[in-house]
Amino acid sequence: MSFQSRLLLVLPIAISGLIAVNSLKAVENANWPSWRGPQDNGSIPAGEFPTNWSVEEVSWTAPLPGKGCSTPIIWNDHIYLTAPVEGKDAVLAFDSKGTELWRTTFGDESRGKHRNGSGSNASPVTDGDGIFVYFKSGTLAALNLDGTIRWKTNLVEQYGPDTLFWDHGTSPVLTKDNVVMTRMHNGESWLAAFDKQSGDMKWKVARNFTTPTEGDHGYTTPLVIEHEGREALLVWGAEHVTVHNASDGKVTWSCGGFNPDANALWPAIATPVISMQIAVIATGRNDRGIPRLHGIKLEGSGDVTETNHVWIRDDIGTFVPTPVEHRGRVYLVRDRGEVECIDPQSGETQWSDTFPKNRASFYASPLIAGDKLYAPREDGTIFVADISNGFKLLAEIDMQESVIASMVPFGNRLLIRGEENLFCVQP
Repeated sequence: MSFQSRLLLVLPIAISGLIAVNSLKAVENANWPSWRGPQDNGSIPAGEFPTNWSVEEVSWTAPLPGKGCSTPIIWNDHIYLTAPVEGKDAVLAFDSKGTELWRTTFGDESRGKHRNGSGSNASPVTDGDGIFVYFKSGTLAALNLDGTIRWKTNLVEQYGPDTLFWDHGTSPVLTKDNVVMTRMHNGESWLAAFDKQSGDMKWKVARNFTTPTEGDHGYTTPLVIEHEGREALLVWGAEHVTVHNASDGKVTWSCGGFNPDANALWPAIATPVISMQIAVIATGRNDRGIPRLHGIKLEGSGDVTETNHVWIRDDIGTFVPTPVEHRGRVYLVRDRGEVECIDPQSGETQWSDTFPKNRASFYASPLIAGDKLYAPREDGTIFVADISNGFKLLAEIDMQESVIASMVPFGNRLLIRGEENLFCVQP
Protein backbone atom coordinates (compact mmCIF):
# COMPACT_ATOMS: atom_id res chain seq x y z
CA MET A 1 0.00 0.00 0.00
CA SER A 2 1.36 3.42 -0.94
CA PHE A 3 2.05 6.24 1.49
CA GLN A 4 -0.86 8.18 0.05
CA SER A 5 -3.22 5.24 0.60
CA ARG A 6 -2.14 4.87 4.22
CA LEU A 7 -2.58 8.59 4.75
CA LEU A 8 -6.16 8.42 3.52
CA LEU A 9 -6.85 5.63 5.98
CA VAL A 10 -5.67 7.56 9.03
CA LEU A 11 -7.26 10.91 8.23
CA PRO A 12 -10.82 9.95 9.33
CA ILE A 13 -9.47 8.65 12.63
CA ALA A 14 -7.86 11.90 13.72
CA ILE A 15 -9.99 14.96 13.04
CA SER A 16 -7.20 17.27 14.05
CA GLY A 17 -4.89 15.30 11.73
CA LEU A 18 -1.75 16.40 13.51
CA ILE A 19 -1.06 13.47 15.81
CA ALA A 20 -1.88 10.70 13.37
CA VAL A 21 -0.20 12.25 10.36
CA ASN A 22 2.94 13.30 12.24
CA SER A 23 3.21 9.82 13.75
CA LEU A 24 2.89 8.30 10.29
CA LYS A 25 5.57 10.62 8.96
CA ALA A 26 7.86 9.61 11.82
CA VAL A 27 7.41 5.94 10.94
CA GLU A 28 8.06 6.64 7.24
CA ASN A 29 11.22 8.61 8.10
CA ALA A 30 12.61 6.12 10.62
CA ASN A 31 14.04 3.36 8.40
CA TRP A 32 15.48 3.09 4.92
CA PRO A 33 15.63 -0.70 4.57
CA SER A 34 16.71 -0.98 0.93
CA TRP A 35 18.44 0.90 -1.84
CA ARG A 36 15.38 2.92 -2.92
CA GLY A 37 13.72 3.13 0.48
CA PRO A 38 10.58 1.67 2.09
CA GLN A 39 8.39 2.32 -0.97
CA ASP A 40 11.05 1.42 -3.57
CA ASN A 41 10.58 4.85 -5.14
CA GLY A 42 13.62 6.85 -3.95
CA SER A 43 11.43 9.36 -2.12
CA ILE A 44 10.29 10.36 1.34
CA PRO A 45 7.14 12.47 1.34
CA ALA A 46 7.69 14.91 4.19
CA GLY A 47 10.30 16.42 6.48
CA GLU A 48 12.82 19.23 6.73
CA PHE A 49 16.20 18.30 5.31
CA PRO A 50 19.51 20.13 4.76
CA THR A 51 19.69 22.60 1.90
CA ASN A 52 23.34 23.68 1.87
CA TRP A 53 26.54 22.64 3.61
CA SER A 54 30.27 22.16 3.08
CA VAL A 55 32.52 19.20 3.79
CA GLU A 56 33.91 21.10 6.78
CA GLU A 57 30.40 21.59 8.22
CA VAL A 58 29.06 18.02 8.15
CA SER A 59 27.83 16.47 11.41
CA TRP A 60 30.32 13.65 11.22
CA THR A 61 32.59 11.77 8.86
CA ALA A 62 33.38 8.05 9.07
CA PRO A 63 36.36 6.82 7.01
CA LEU A 64 35.61 3.74 4.88
CA PRO A 65 38.09 0.87 4.45
CA GLY A 66 37.78 0.52 0.68
CA LYS A 67 35.93 1.51 -2.47
CA GLY A 68 32.29 0.46 -2.65
CA CYS A 69 29.44 1.93 -4.67
CA SER A 70 26.50 0.42 -2.78
CA THR A 71 23.92 2.60 -1.05
CA PRO A 72 23.77 2.38 2.78
CA ILE A 73 20.59 1.23 4.52
CA ILE A 74 19.18 2.24 7.91
CA TRP A 75 17.33 0.31 10.58
CA ASN A 76 16.60 1.60 14.09
CA ASP A 77 19.30 4.29 13.97
CA HIS A 78 21.94 1.85 12.76
CA ILE A 79 23.62 2.18 9.36
CA TYR A 80 24.71 -0.83 7.32
CA LEU A 81 26.81 -0.83 4.17
CA THR A 82 29.09 -3.05 2.12
CA ALA A 83 32.75 -2.31 1.35
CA PRO A 84 36.00 -4.20 0.86
CA VAL A 85 38.23 -4.64 3.90
CA GLU A 86 41.85 -5.55 3.09
CA GLY A 87 40.78 -7.27 -0.12
CA LYS A 88 37.82 -9.09 1.43
CA ASP A 89 34.09 -8.52 0.91
CA ALA A 90 32.64 -7.04 4.09
CA VAL A 91 29.60 -5.55 5.80
CA LEU A 92 30.03 -2.65 8.24
CA ALA A 93 27.65 -1.24 10.84
CA PHE A 94 27.70 2.28 12.31
CA ASP A 95 25.65 3.98 14.99
CA SER A 96 23.86 7.29 14.51
CA LYS A 97 27.03 9.25 15.42
CA GLY A 98 29.23 7.52 12.88
CA THR A 99 30.99 5.17 15.28
CA GLU A 100 31.73 1.80 13.73
CA LEU A 101 29.99 -0.96 15.68
CA TRP A 102 31.21 -4.04 13.85
CA ARG A 103 32.52 -5.36 10.57
CA THR A 104 32.06 -8.86 9.14
CA THR A 105 34.27 -10.15 6.34
CA PHE A 106 33.75 -12.91 3.79
CA GLY A 107 35.91 -14.21 0.91
CA ASP A 108 38.16 -12.37 -1.53
CA GLU A 109 36.83 -9.25 -3.19
CA SER A 110 36.23 -9.25 -6.96
CA ARG A 111 37.20 -5.74 -7.97
CA GLY A 112 35.24 -3.50 -10.31
CA LYS A 113 36.09 -2.98 -13.97
CA HIS A 114 34.49 0.43 -14.50
CA ARG A 115 35.99 3.57 -12.96
CA ASN A 116 32.69 3.98 -11.08
CA GLY A 117 32.30 0.31 -10.23
CA SER A 118 33.37 -1.95 -7.38
CA GLY A 119 32.95 -5.42 -5.98
CA SER A 120 30.44 -3.91 -3.56
CA ASN A 121 27.94 -2.43 -6.02
CA ALA A 122 24.88 -4.31 -4.75
CA SER A 123 23.19 -2.61 -1.79
CA PRO A 124 22.17 -4.45 1.40
CA VAL A 125 18.54 -5.00 2.34
CA THR A 126 16.94 -5.69 5.73
CA ASP A 127 13.61 -6.80 7.16
CA GLY A 128 14.58 -5.66 10.65
CA ASP A 129 15.54 -9.21 11.61
CA GLY A 130 18.45 -9.89 9.28
CA ILE A 131 20.73 -8.14 6.78
CA PHE A 132 21.10 -9.63 3.31
CA VAL A 133 24.01 -8.83 1.01
CA TYR A 134 25.47 -9.78 -2.34
CA PHE A 135 28.92 -9.13 -3.83
CA LYS A 136 30.40 -9.33 -7.32
CA SER A 137 32.47 -12.29 -6.10
CA GLY A 138 29.23 -14.29 -5.89
CA THR A 139 28.84 -14.27 -2.12
CA LEU A 140 25.20 -14.09 -1.04
CA ALA A 141 24.84 -13.95 2.73
CA ALA A 142 22.48 -13.29 5.60
CA LEU A 143 23.69 -11.68 8.82
CA ASN A 144 22.03 -11.11 12.15
CA LEU A 145 21.84 -7.52 13.33
CA ASP A 146 24.88 -8.03 15.57
CA GLY A 147 27.03 -8.93 12.56
CA THR A 148 27.15 -12.69 13.07
CA ILE A 149 26.74 -14.72 9.89
CA ARG A 150 23.43 -16.58 9.68
CA TRP A 151 24.32 -18.32 6.41
CA LYS A 152 26.30 -17.74 3.23
CA THR A 153 26.60 -19.26 -0.22
CA ASN A 154 28.34 -18.39 -3.48
CA LEU A 155 26.27 -18.06 -6.64
CA VAL A 156 29.30 -17.76 -8.94
CA GLU A 157 30.65 -21.06 -7.66
CA GLN A 158 27.23 -22.69 -8.10
CA TYR A 159 26.17 -21.22 -11.44
CA GLY A 160 29.33 -19.84 -13.00
CA PRO A 161 30.51 -16.24 -13.44
CA ASP A 162 28.29 -13.62 -15.01
CA THR A 163 29.18 -12.41 -18.49
CA LEU A 164 28.17 -8.80 -17.89
CA PHE A 165 30.22 -6.26 -19.81
CA TRP A 166 30.41 -4.09 -16.69
CA ASP A 167 30.19 -4.74 -12.95
CA HIS A 168 27.29 -6.53 -11.32
CA GLY A 169 24.67 -4.03 -10.14
CA THR A 170 21.58 -5.98 -9.08
CA SER A 171 20.75 -5.84 -5.36
CA PRO A 172 18.94 -8.56 -3.39
CA VAL A 173 15.28 -7.99 -2.48
CA LEU A 174 13.06 -9.49 0.20
CA THR A 175 9.68 -11.14 -0.04
CA LYS A 176 7.77 -12.33 3.01
CA ASP A 177 9.81 -15.52 3.33
CA ASN A 178 12.76 -15.29 0.96
CA VAL A 179 15.67 -13.25 -0.30
CA VAL A 180 15.61 -13.07 -4.10
CA MET A 181 18.43 -12.57 -6.58
CA THR A 182 18.35 -12.32 -10.34
CA ARG A 183 21.04 -12.74 -12.97
CA MET A 184 20.50 -11.37 -16.47
CA HIS A 185 23.37 -11.77 -18.93
CA ASN A 186 24.47 -13.49 -22.14
CA GLY A 187 24.10 -17.01 -20.80
CA GLU A 188 21.69 -18.80 -18.50
CA SER A 189 19.62 -16.05 -16.91
CA TRP A 190 17.49 -16.77 -13.87
CA LEU A 191 15.57 -15.58 -10.84
CA ALA A 192 16.09 -17.47 -7.57
CA ALA A 193 14.72 -17.34 -4.03
CA PHE A 194 16.53 -18.42 -0.86
CA ASP A 195 14.98 -18.96 2.56
CA LYS A 196 15.77 -16.00 4.83
CA GLN A 197 16.50 -18.18 7.84
CA SER A 198 18.35 -21.17 6.38
CA GLY A 199 19.63 -20.01 3.00
CA ASP A 200 18.08 -23.07 1.33
CA MET A 201 17.01 -22.47 -2.26
CA LYS A 202 13.22 -22.40 -2.43
CA TRP A 203 12.92 -22.03 -6.19
CA LYS A 204 14.89 -21.04 -9.28
CA VAL A 205 13.33 -20.20 -12.66
CA ALA A 206 14.91 -19.49 -16.02
CA ARG A 207 14.54 -16.03 -17.53
CA ASN A 208 16.03 -16.26 -21.01
CA PHE A 209 15.17 -14.03 -23.97
CA THR A 210 16.88 -13.67 -27.34
CA THR A 211 18.05 -10.08 -27.86
CA PRO A 212 20.59 -8.13 -29.90
CA THR A 213 24.10 -7.89 -28.48
CA GLU A 214 24.16 -6.73 -24.84
CA GLY A 215 20.37 -6.35 -24.78
CA ASP A 216 20.21 -9.36 -22.45
CA HIS A 217 22.61 -7.75 -19.95
CA GLY A 218 20.68 -6.51 -16.91
CA TYR A 219 21.88 -4.45 -13.95
CA THR A 220 18.46 -3.59 -12.52
CA THR A 221 16.98 -4.61 -9.17
CA PRO A 222 13.60 -6.42 -8.97
CA LEU A 223 10.63 -4.73 -7.28
CA VAL A 224 8.44 -6.56 -4.79
CA ILE A 225 4.85 -5.65 -5.62
CA GLU A 226 1.29 -6.85 -5.20
CA HIS A 227 -0.17 -8.12 -8.47
CA GLU A 228 -3.67 -9.52 -8.86
CA GLY A 229 -3.89 -9.79 -5.06
CA ARG A 230 -0.64 -11.75 -4.62
CA GLU A 231 2.89 -10.92 -3.53
CA ALA A 232 4.94 -10.78 -6.72
CA LEU A 233 8.26 -9.74 -8.21
CA LEU A 234 8.60 -7.33 -11.13
CA VAL A 235 11.79 -7.76 -13.16
CA TRP A 236 13.04 -5.52 -15.98
CA GLY A 237 15.76 -6.73 -18.32
CA ALA A 238 16.42 -8.47 -21.66
CA GLU A 239 13.87 -6.15 -23.29
CA HIS A 240 11.02 -7.59 -21.19
CA VAL A 241 9.18 -6.73 -18.02
CA THR A 242 8.01 -9.87 -16.23
CA VAL A 243 5.94 -10.46 -13.10
CA HIS A 244 6.59 -13.61 -11.06
CA ASN A 245 4.69 -15.21 -8.21
CA ALA A 246 6.75 -14.70 -5.05
CA SER A 247 5.82 -18.19 -3.84
CA ASP A 248 7.25 -20.21 -6.75
CA GLY A 249 8.75 -17.79 -9.30
CA LYS A 250 6.22 -18.66 -11.99
CA VAL A 251 5.76 -15.98 -14.65
CA THR A 252 2.19 -14.65 -14.58
CA TRP A 253 2.57 -11.53 -16.73
CA SER A 254 5.01 -10.46 -19.41
CA CYS A 255 5.47 -7.40 -21.60
CA GLY A 256 7.91 -6.98 -24.48
CA GLY A 257 8.06 -4.61 -27.43
CA PHE A 258 10.74 -2.27 -26.05
CA ASN A 259 13.20 -2.50 -28.94
CA PRO A 260 11.28 -3.07 -32.18
CA ASP A 261 14.19 -1.88 -34.32
CA ALA A 262 16.56 -4.45 -32.75
CA ASN A 263 19.15 -1.90 -31.65
CA ALA A 264 22.29 -3.41 -30.14
CA LEU A 265 24.10 -2.31 -26.99
CA TRP A 266 20.91 -1.48 -25.03
CA PRO A 267 21.49 -3.06 -21.59
CA ALA A 268 18.97 -2.47 -18.80
CA ILE A 269 20.53 -0.34 -16.06
CA ALA A 270 17.92 2.00 -14.54
CA THR A 271 15.43 0.17 -12.32
CA PRO A 272 11.72 0.82 -13.04
CA VAL A 273 9.62 3.03 -10.80
CA ILE A 274 5.89 2.50 -10.27
CA SER A 275 3.18 5.12 -9.82
CA MET A 276 -0.54 4.31 -9.64
CA GLN A 277 -0.10 0.94 -11.40
CA ILE A 278 2.00 2.42 -14.20
CA ALA A 279 5.57 1.16 -14.47
CA VAL A 280 7.93 3.74 -15.97
CA ILE A 281 10.62 1.89 -17.89
CA ALA A 282 13.82 3.54 -19.16
CA THR A 283 15.48 1.85 -22.11
CA GLY A 284 17.49 2.97 -25.12
CA ARG A 285 20.75 4.88 -24.69
CA ASN A 286 20.13 8.30 -23.23
CA ASP A 287 23.91 8.67 -22.89
CA ARG A 288 24.25 8.37 -26.68
CA GLY A 289 21.30 10.52 -27.67
CA ILE A 290 18.93 7.56 -28.18
CA PRO A 291 16.53 7.88 -25.21
CA ARG A 292 13.40 5.79 -24.74
CA LEU A 293 10.89 5.96 -21.91
CA HIS A 294 7.79 3.76 -21.64
CA GLY A 295 4.67 3.76 -19.49
CA ILE A 296 3.29 0.24 -18.94
CA LYS A 297 0.00 -0.74 -17.25
CA LEU A 298 0.49 -3.37 -14.55
CA GLU A 299 -2.81 -5.16 -15.03
CA GLY A 300 -4.06 -8.35 -16.62
CA SER A 301 -2.15 -11.61 -17.03
CA GLY A 302 -0.21 -13.52 -19.66
CA ASP A 303 1.54 -11.72 -22.53
CA VAL A 304 0.31 -8.10 -22.48
CA THR A 305 2.76 -6.72 -25.05
CA GLU A 306 -0.01 -5.70 -27.44
CA THR A 307 -2.28 -4.11 -24.83
CA ASN A 308 -0.35 -2.55 -21.95
CA HIS A 309 1.93 0.01 -23.57
CA VAL A 310 0.23 3.25 -22.50
CA TRP A 311 2.76 5.73 -23.84
CA ILE A 312 6.31 6.03 -25.17
CA ARG A 313 8.74 8.95 -25.30
CA ASP A 314 11.70 9.02 -27.68
CA ASP A 315 12.91 12.47 -26.64
CA ILE A 316 13.70 11.91 -22.96
CA GLY A 317 15.12 9.07 -20.91
CA THR A 318 17.84 7.97 -18.53
CA PHE A 319 20.54 5.34 -18.91
CA VAL A 320 22.13 4.90 -15.46
CA PRO A 321 20.24 6.94 -12.79
CA THR A 322 16.96 5.34 -11.71
CA PRO A 323 13.93 7.71 -11.69
CA VAL A 324 12.11 8.86 -8.54
CA GLU A 325 8.37 8.77 -7.85
CA HIS A 326 7.08 11.56 -5.58
CA ARG A 327 3.53 12.72 -4.92
CA GLY A 328 2.16 11.16 -8.10
CA ARG A 329 4.90 12.47 -10.39
CA VAL A 330 8.01 10.78 -11.76
CA TYR A 331 11.30 12.69 -11.86
CA LEU A 332 14.29 11.92 -14.04
CA VAL A 333 17.80 13.20 -13.49
CA ARG A 334 19.29 12.30 -16.82
CA ASP A 335 22.89 11.24 -17.35
CA ARG A 336 24.10 14.74 -18.27
CA GLY A 337 22.08 16.58 -15.64
CA GLU A 338 18.82 17.37 -17.41
CA VAL A 339 15.87 17.18 -15.01
CA GLU A 340 12.40 16.13 -16.12
CA CYS A 341 9.12 15.96 -14.21
CA ILE A 342 6.50 13.81 -15.95
CA ASP A 343 2.95 12.65 -15.37
CA PRO A 344 3.30 8.85 -15.25
CA GLN A 345 -0.28 8.31 -16.42
CA SER A 346 0.15 10.20 -19.69
CA GLY A 347 3.92 10.48 -20.03
CA GLU A 348 3.59 14.22 -20.56
CA THR A 349 6.28 16.57 -19.27
CA GLN A 350 5.11 18.86 -16.45
CA TRP A 351 8.34 20.84 -16.44
CA SER A 352 11.98 20.39 -17.38
CA ASP A 353 15.22 22.10 -16.39
CA THR A 354 18.88 21.29 -16.04
CA PHE A 355 21.73 21.35 -13.57
CA PRO A 356 24.88 23.31 -14.54
CA LYS A 357 26.77 21.58 -17.35
CA ASN A 358 30.03 19.77 -16.72
CA ARG A 359 32.13 17.04 -18.31
CA ALA A 360 31.19 14.69 -15.46
CA SER A 361 28.02 12.58 -15.61
CA PHE A 362 25.38 11.47 -13.11
CA TYR A 363 25.63 7.86 -11.94
CA ALA A 364 23.90 7.94 -8.53
CA SER A 365 20.12 7.73 -8.53
CA PRO A 366 18.49 10.90 -7.19
CA LEU A 367 16.67 11.26 -3.88
CA ILE A 368 13.63 13.40 -3.11
CA ALA A 369 13.27 14.23 0.59
CA GLY A 370 10.40 16.50 1.52
CA ASP A 371 10.19 18.63 -1.60
CA LYS A 372 13.92 18.80 -2.24
CA LEU A 373 15.65 16.93 -5.03
CA TYR A 374 19.20 15.72 -4.27
CA ALA A 375 21.37 14.66 -7.21
CA PRO A 376 25.04 13.66 -6.80
CA ARG A 377 27.29 13.90 -9.85
CA GLU A 378 30.14 11.42 -10.28
CA ASP A 379 32.78 14.05 -9.42
CA GLY A 380 31.25 14.53 -5.95
CA THR A 381 29.21 17.63 -6.70
CA ILE A 382 25.77 17.43 -5.08
CA PHE A 383 22.94 19.56 -6.41
CA VAL A 384 19.92 20.49 -4.31
CA ALA A 385 16.75 21.82 -5.93
CA ASP A 386 13.34 22.85 -4.63
CA ILE A 387 10.67 21.04 -6.68
CA SER A 388 7.60 22.12 -4.69
CA ASN A 389 6.53 24.41 -7.53
CA GLY A 390 8.59 23.68 -10.59
CA PHE A 391 12.38 23.74 -10.36
CA LYS A 392 14.59 26.06 -8.33
CA LEU A 393 18.27 25.31 -7.84
CA LEU A 394 19.18 25.88 -4.19
CA ALA A 395 22.75 24.70 -3.79
CA GLU A 396 25.81 23.16 -5.44
CA ILE A 397 28.09 21.40 -2.94
CA ASP A 398 31.53 19.89 -3.56
CA MET A 399 32.08 16.80 -1.38
CA GLN A 400 35.73 16.64 -2.55
CA GLU A 401 35.51 12.96 -3.49
CA SER A 402 33.55 10.88 -5.96
CA VAL A 403 29.92 10.05 -5.07
CA ILE A 404 28.33 7.11 -6.91
CA ALA A 405 25.98 5.75 -4.23
CA SER A 406 22.52 7.24 -3.78
CA MET A 407 21.90 9.56 -0.85
CA VAL A 408 19.79 8.37 2.09
CA PRO A 409 17.49 10.30 4.48
CA PHE A 410 18.34 9.62 8.13
CA GLY A 411 15.70 11.22 10.34
CA ASN A 412 16.04 14.87 9.30
CA ARG A 413 19.66 14.28 8.27
CA LEU A 414 21.24 12.96 5.08
CA LEU A 415 23.82 10.23 4.54
CA ILE A 416 26.28 10.59 1.68
CA ARG A 417 28.52 7.65 0.82
CA GLY A 418 31.64 8.90 -0.94
CA GLU A 419 34.49 6.89 -2.38
CA GLU A 420 36.51 7.23 0.83
CA ASN A 421 34.12 8.45 3.55
CA LEU A 422 30.59 8.22 4.86
CA PHE A 423 29.21 11.68 5.63
CA CYS A 424 26.24 12.74 7.74
CA VAL A 425 24.67 16.16 7.17
CA GLN A 426 21.99 17.78 9.31
CA PRO A 427 19.95 20.99 8.89
